[in-house]
Amino acid sequence: MNDLKLCESDYRFMCIVWDNEPLSSKKLVDLCSETLGWKKSTTYTVLKKLTEKGFAENNASVVSSLVRREDVQKSASEHFVEHTFKGSLPHFLAAFFRGKKLSEKEAAELKALIDEYKEV
Repeated sequence: MNDLKLCESDYRFMCIVWDNEPLSSKKLVDLCSETLGWKKSTTYTVLKKLTEKGFAENNASVVSSLVRREDVQKSASEHFVEHTFKGSLPHFLAAFFRGKKLSEKEAAELKALIDEYKEV
C-alpha cells in the first residue's frame, strides 16, 4: 500500500483499533462511542471505508489492522516535512524547538537517535 494518509478522525479510529486489536466489532462500537462520541452507524461506516482502503479488516466480526501505526506515522511525518519544510529535517527541528528547552535526558535521546540513523 503506497498511500498511507489518514484524516484526523480516521487516524483516531485506527488508534483505537491498534490499541485494542484484535477486537470484536461490538467492542469497537463501544470504544468509538466512549472515545469519539460516535454512533454505531458512524463506526461501521468508517470501518467499511478503512477496510476498503486496506487499513483494517473485519473478519467474522473481529477487527484487526492491516497497516502498522509506525508506517502511517512515518508517511505522515515525511509528507509534513516535505510539504512544510521542503524536505529539510533541520529546518523542521529548528521550528519545532523554537522557544523550547530540552532536558539533558531528551537531548541525550535525540543524540542517540541521530547517531543511530547517521550515514557513515
